[in-house]
Amino acid sequence: MLCSMTGFARMEDVCDEGNISWELRSVNHRYLEINFRLPEEVRRLEPQLRQHLQKHLARGKVDCTFRYQLSESQSAALELNEPLLESLLKQVHYVNEKLPQATPAEAIDLLAWPGVLCTAEKDMQSFDAKCLALFDSATQQLLEMRSTEGERLKKMLEERCEQISNIVKQVRTRYPQVLEELRQKQQQRIDELKIDFDQQRFEQELVYVSQKLDIAEELDRLESHLAEMQTVFERKDPIGRRLDFLMQEFNREANTLASKSADIVTTQAAVDLKVLIEQMREQVQNIE
Repeated sequence: MLCSMTGFARMEDVCDEGNISWELRSVNHRYLEINFRLPEEVRRLEPQLRQHLQKHLARGKVDCTFRYQLSESQSAALELNEPLLESLLKQVHYVNEKLPQATPAEAIDLLAWPGVLCTAEKDMQSFDAKCLALFDSATQQLLEMRSTEGERLKKMLEERCEQISNIVKQVRTRYPQVLEELRQKQQQRIDELKIDFDQQRFEQELVYVSQKLDIAEELDRLESHLAEMQTVFERKDPIGRRLDFLMQEFNREANTLASKSADIVTTQAAVDLKVLIEQMREQVQNIE
């Protein structure tokens, strides 16, 4: 199945605890790399969230951001963690004695310290379930976007494959003509010199040259790679690495074809092949 590694998803929900939202962004990457930006309220859920993504994604760099805004009722239910505040005050007093020139800590700074202010006890299981459910919805949205982008990439690759197939057919059709033109050219040079020559030796040399210029094997391999591309497109598992390997094989055959070229038409065809292959290779980098 062809899926892009590029995608974006954003899901929001309003619950008793407040407004919650997930934002997922993914780009191409050699492996699967997942990064979370989580507030303290949901940091305990990170292992579950990571496992959930690993079940659905194979490659890509994914950034997951959770935002949480308390409802008015929850904001009004803030509680002060007095033991933690007392400990902070002692440490601040100690630092002030050691560094009298330091800027005194203000009350707002102390209240902003993680854990000093906390919400009243609430049903964390219900809150966790809502966060996980919303994350699952965001994941599905991300997968849909990656799938849609993958279909676009597949269409582009199939178009390039069709163009490569046409070039291969043209080169194969022209090859006998190239050999005949080579024979005529050599015969013309001999005639211009007006010398006696061994016809049998001449034929042997032509056979030797034609063997060096034989591109049938390269054309066969290109057609084989095109057939393999169609087979890979039908696979259900991630195919990005397979396609990347095929691009290397395509490029190798195009280079050999160019080195064996005996006329400008075949050379131009090899150049056109390399342009198409490079276009495909750039897009393959985005496929999971």
